[in-house]
Parts: sequence; structure tokens; C-alpha cells
Amino acid sequence: MRRGLAHLVRGYRIEDLKELHPRVRKNSSVMPLSSLNGARILDIARRGKFLWFIFDRPEVLVAHLGMSGQFLVNSPDRPAARHVRAEFTLSKALRKRTLVFNDQRTFGWISVEQTREGIPTSVQHIARDPFDPSFDIAALLQNFKKRNIKIKSALLNQEIMSGVGNIYADEALWRARVHPESITSALSRKKIESVVECAIEVMSEAIEAGGTSFDDMYVHVNGESGFFDQSLSAYGQTNEPCPRCGTPIRRIIVGQRSSHFCPRCQRLFATSLRL
Repeated sequence: MRRGLAHLVRGYRIEDLKELHPRVRKNSSVMPLSSLNGARILDIARRGKFLWFIFDRPEVLVAHLGMSGQFLVNSPDRPAARHVRAEFTLSKALRKRTLVFNDQRTFGWISVEQTREGIPTSVQHIARDPFDPSFDIAALLQNFKKRNIKIKSALLNQEIMSGVGNIYADEALWRARVHPESITSALSRKKIESVVECAIEVMSEAIEAGGTSFDDMYVHVNGESGFFDQSLSAYGQTNEPCPRCGTPIRRIIVGQRSSHFCPRCQRLFATSLRL
């Protein structure tokens, strides 16, 4: 989504920004969204699951998509978005474009914020993700090793390493042959490094495939679907044969999240149960 937004709206100026739902603007927003009228979009930045618009002024517009939030550019050849919470009228020379924030479940939000060292206020607690130029894998491995938590929960903790969601955590653990309930302190440094490397690998492939689109809540800014769901080996594959060994994929709950794994390739050893 960041790539798509940057390609379609960079250089445009906000002519009008309307709030169309009472919960679209986060309570901590330092200004109403309309305060950005006249701002020129210089770039779109991201950390983990947060996006923010960088303007020709100090403030930024931060967005968290929640479960179903989308930024969509209106197009006459596609049906109009049905759950529009905010609408941007954009212009660049003689060109005009309408961008909407669409959110069926209304868990997402946008807000006007200040930054510190280039990072918005609401993103300060979020750890760097593997695609950040300053990502420190050595510090990350040390952080994993000192914790006594399940590896699946560690991967989903955005304050340890951001960007890994439920789908890609399952896929990374399957590739690394690590059971989702393995305790981080019981895993070797080499095995944790393998999990992180597999997470980077699977997310890189997913980004190139446009992400994972199970329905129309998960599409690109231009309305197109991603195709990484066709490459999933574990997530959502309950009772399907493991692509590696043929054993049926199992589904369990780890930290209140569905987890899919191969009971043969990803065995849970006794040392992994230490708390």
C-alpha cells in the first residue's frame, strides 16, 4: 500500500480533506484533518503497520488501517467504495484525483501528528522492521533470547520487531521448521536467526506478489488484489498436506491467534516448554 500510494499521490496537493465518520480521526490528533488543506504530499513513509504522509510542513498525517482500513484512489471503471470514512480531493497542475480512506469495521484511524527524529508520536513505541535501513538484527536476536515467551507471540509483538502479521509469522515458522509454541529462550541463536531470516524472505516475496488478498477488504490502492495467498504453505491450510512432507497441517491457538503448522516438520521439543 505504501508503494502504491507513493506512486499515485506523491507531488499532489490536498485541496480538501473531509472527515466523514466520527471515529475516523484519532482522539489524540493535534489538529482537525482539514488543517492539512493546501499541504503538498512529498512522500509516504511506513513503519510496521503504520503509514504516514510527509508534507511540505512539519506535521504528518498518520494512518493505522486496523483490520479493514484501505486507501483507495477512485476510478470510474471500479465500483465506488462503500465504507468511506475520509475523503481527499487532490490536485497536481491540471490533474485532479480523489483518494478515500475506506474502513468497513471502523477499527482504523488517521491523525495529524508531530514527529521526533522523523517518527510520528503514535509510532514511537513501534520497533524497526526488517526493511528499515537501520534494522539491527544482532540486537533483535539478543532481545528474543532474553525472553521466555512463545516464538509465535514474539514474532507478533510489534515492540520487538514490527511488520510481521499472523499470516507471515506462520509462513516464517513453517520455513524455519520451528513449532509456534517453542519458547524463545530455549531456542538456539542460530534457530532464532533462521526464523527472522525466513520472516524477511516470506515478507519480501509477499510484497512483490502484492500481499495476500482473501477478499475485497485486502486490496491495493488501485483496487487490485494481491496473489501471495496462492503461495501459502501453512496459514489457512488446515488438514491440507504439508508441501514438504505430506503430513496434514494443524491449527491451534497461540496467544489468542490462529496458528497453522506441520506437526512433523515443526516438532515441539521438551526443552521448548520451559517457562
